[in-house]
Amino acid sequence: MAAEEENPALSNLPEESSAVVPDDELMIDKSSHIQPTPPIIPPVIPSSIPVLPSIAPIPIVPPRPLAPLPIRPPATRPPGVQNGEMRTSDSDSDQEELSPTGTTPGSTGGYEISEASRLVRERQQKAMQEFMMKKRAAALAVPTNDMAVRTRLRRLGEPITLFGEREMERRDRLRMLMAKLDSEGQLEKLMKVHEEEEAASSAAAEDAEEEFVQYPFYTEGSKDLLDARIDIAKYSISKAALRLQRARRKRDDPDEDEDAEIDWTLNQAESLGLNCSELGDDRPLSGCSFSCDGEMLATCSLSGVAKIWSVPQVTKVSNLKGHMERATDVAFSPVHNHLATASADRTARLWNTDGSLLMKFEGHLDRLARVAFHPSGKYLGTTSFDKTWRLWDIDSGVELLLQEGHSRSIYGIAFHHDGSLAASCGLDALARVWDLRTGRSIMALEGHVKPLLGISFSPNGYHLATGGEDNTCRIWDLRKKKSLYVIPAHSNLVSQVKFEPQEGYYLVTSSYDMTAKVWSGRDFKHVKTLSAHEAKVTSLDISADGRLIATVSHDRTIKLWSSRSNEKDAMEVE
Repeated sequence: MAAEEENPALSNLPEESSAVVPDDELMIDKSSHIQPTPPIIPPVIPSSIPVLPSIAPIPIVPPRPLAPLPIRPPATRPPGVQNGEMRTSDSDSDQEELSPTGTTPGSTGGYEISEASRLVRERQQKAMQEFMMKKRAAALAVPTNDMAVRTRLRRLGEPITLFGEREMERRDRLRMLMAKLDSEGQLEKLMKVHEEEEAASSAAAEDAEEEFVQYPFYTEGSKDLLDARIDIAKYSISKAALRLQRARRKRDDPDEDEDAEIDWTLNQAESLGLNCSELGDDRPLSGCSFSCDGEMLATCSLSGVAKIWSVPQVTKVSNLKGHMERATDVAFSPVHNHLATASADRTARLWNTDGSLLMKFEGHLDRLARVAFHPSGKYLGTTSFDKTWRLWDIDSGVELLLQEGHSRSIYGIAFHHDGSLAASCGLDALARVWDLRTGRSIMALEGHVKPLLGISFSPNGYHLATGGEDNTCRIWDLRKKKSLYVIPAHSNLVSQVKFEPQEGYYLVTSSYDMTAKVWSGRDFKHVKTLSAHEAKVTSLDISADGRLIATVSHDRTIKLWSSRSNEKDAMEVE
């Protein structure tokens, strides 16, 4: 107000001078960058200076709108390889990958690339294809069996092997070939190969099943064997009943039986000794056996000749000649005065006591080791180095059973006193128990560490003794199926073991340490040592009444040991 009062001319200016010019009257190019003029502030004029009229302000002209830029069409990029496939999708993701300029990152934007760049790009694409090929090959299932690999290569029309190619290299070649077929879309060829392989395997399985049905793992026995099994079953039932009756009587009156057994064992221990004879022979003796009545003793030697001697006079009764090679064992029948011999000529022969040949058993493929009669006297068992033992019919001479089961030669054989079981032992350090009524191996006794040479059943029905080259004798309990006692019997191999035939009151072992030893049948403690031979003791036998023990040796002598004190006189027989 003070300024107006001082300059009345300012207040008299027309109002139109402050009016704003409309926009449509101004045509100023917005593209020109005009700096806006700051408003002019009129200076304060002192009252002494004359006031000039003010200049009207220059109006601000808005910028002219720019013309729109032309839109360049998006550059199309060639389809690339992704995961082994050509990608031709035009989805939004492809547009998103474009740079703001509308070109693919890394592209030349329509410019020509150099030869070096093109080669680098080709190498990269080739490396990527190889990588994807290997990745696909790693996911394929390739056979691990070399024969299956060869078969598949043959079905695919490829060579089954290359020069110097090993199994793993062949498998890798098949893998890469299958991956290549898969990438090329030749799956039909690959599936056809798979179908052919499956058809071949199914056909082979059907053929194997048919063969299994036609040729079972077991061999069907003959009618004679079936009849023999039935006869053995009937015989064993009656014998087992008698054994159980004896065991029942012993259980009802244990004191009386225990006293009798102790007295008998003491008498044996006190009176056993050399009774008679050193019988000359031209070759070492290999076996001996008492007759069922105890009146005769049979021996065999490495000369192939067996001899029969009267007991106790020890006079020669007859010679049994017929084997072509050394005789390995001899055994008397438990019911008749017949005896059987085994030989290295692969045969066993049945003889009469007068020296006449009754039967010849042929069939083994290697030399025989031992021979034993079944308790019924109707059947004969033989062992051989052909890894089998066989059962023969005495009357007809027919081979009833050929039994395998040992991995090495079979040496010893014994029959249970009931007749139901048979036991075999061999050079594989294994003893097996067989059920003659069914033909099954019911027990395998492992414990010895060296070959077994002797085996024997106890009359009590549940003890079995074995001896072998580990210098020990083992007592097995058939009820528990394990070893009860390990007897360190001798300082050399145990050649034979025998239980006393009546009640198993004692056990006798013979050895190559030139001795035979007697052991208690109750606790298997040492009772007596029979030492008189001057060479290896090869075999022994016990008479049916248990009063005589016979031993034979490589010193070409037979020695009889008796429990009766009135028979201590010795006789020499030429």
